[in-house]
Amino acid sequence: MSRNPTLHSGPISRSALVKVPEITVYFWLIKVLSTTVGETFADWLWNHVGLGEQNTFFVMLVPFVGALLAQFLVNRYIAPLYWVTVVLISIVGTLLTDNMVDNWGVSQLASTISFTIALATTFVVWQRVEGTLSIHTVDNFRREAFYWTTILFTFALGTAAGDFISEKLALGYFSTLMVFAGALTVVGLAYRAKLIGGIAAFWASYIITRPLGASLGDYLSQPKSASGCGLGTTVTSLLFLAAIVAFVTFLVVTKIDKPKAVAISA
Repeated sequence: MSRNPTLHSGPISRSALVKVPEITVYFWLIKVLSTTVGETFADWLWNHVGLGEQNTFFVMLVPFVGALLAQFLVNRYIAPLYWVTVVLISIVGTLLTDNMVDNWGVSQLASTISFTIALATTFVVWQRVEGTLSIHTVDNFRREAFYWTTILFTFALGTAAGDFISEKLALGYFSTLMVFAGALTVVGLAYRAKLIGGIAAFWASYIITRPLGASLGDYLSQPKSASGCGLGTTVTSLLFLAAIVAFVTFLVVTKIDKPKAVAISA
C-alpha cells in the first residue's frame, strides 16, 4: 500500500467485516459502468420523466438514502447492495452538480473548486482520525461514513470537472474522454514505477474514473450534432445497466470480490 509515512506506519489489521469489495478488474469495470449510468440515467430522468432537474434530485434522494441506510445496517459486504448504492450515489452526485450549475447559480469552475476542497477536507479529516485512507479498514460505522462521504464528493467533483472541461473549455466529449483516459494511464504508470503508493493510486483512479465514465456516457448518448454518437440516454443507460447486472451477478456467483481477512503492509 502507500509508501508515504504520513498516511500510516506499520501493518494495518484488516478484518473480515470490511464492507467494501476486493479491488479486482471487475471492481473498476463496474465502477466505470456505474459512473456512465449516473450521467446518462440522471439526464434521462429529468428530461423524460418530466419532474424537472430539482425535483428529480430530491426524488432520487429517497432510494439513495434507503440504500445507504441498508448498507450501514448490514454487517458484511453484499455485492448487489453495495453496487446499487454506488449507482444511486452516482446519479445523486450528478444531479447535485447539475442543479448547482443550472439552478442554484454556481458556475462550473466554482463547483469544481468547491467539491475539490470538500473532498480534500474529507481526506484530511479521515486521515487524522483513522490514521489511514485504506478502504481495507472500512469495517465500522465511522470508517464507512468517511468512505461514503468521500465517494459522494468524488462523483460530484467528477461531474463538475468533466462538464467544465468538455463544455466550458469546449474540448468536446471525446477529447475530454481521452484527457481523463490519459490521466488514468499516468496514475497507473506512476504506481508501477513506485512513485506513488497503493492508497494514493486507488483514490486518484477512483476520482478520475468518474469524469472518464461521465464523458463516455455523454459521448455515446448525446446527438451527433453535439459531437456525440447519438445513441440517446435511454439506450445508453439500458446497455450499461444490463452490463452492471451481468457483472454483479457474476460476482455473487463466484464471490471473487469477497473481502479477505489479511494483514496489509504500510
